[in-house]
Amino acid sequence: QVQVVESGGGLVQAGGSLRLSCTASGRTASTYALGWFRQAPGKEREFVTAISWRGGSTYYADSVKGRFTISRDNANNTVYLQMNSLKPEDTAIYYCAAGRHLAREPADFGSWGQGTQVTVSS
Repeated sequence: QVQVVESGGGLVQAGGSLRLSCTASGRTASTYALGWFRQAPGKEREFVTAISWRGGSTYYADSVKGRFTISRDNANNTVYLQMNSLKPEDTAIYYCAAGRHLAREPADFGSWGQGTQVTVSS
């Protein structure tokens, strides 16, 4: 079983940047794909981005392409989400998740963190 813990959320003005981190723990943590999802108030949880366990493949939601970048450091079992050019509509709770393979659907990720709040003011 893999556990994940997020950090790095906060309040930022529109156009600003934030970097989220997610550390995975567990004997096989480095072999899991890691992803980021977000959920805004009153909305369903939506896919943001994901990275394969080796880091060679990534998926992005169209809404964040060109603004967000996912990367991972397997030596430290950590994945990073660099968010640039933030918009008020990016405001949400951001969740890190671990799954056995690279995917976009929440159901394909079996381990979830508690989430970290990102608020973008206009």
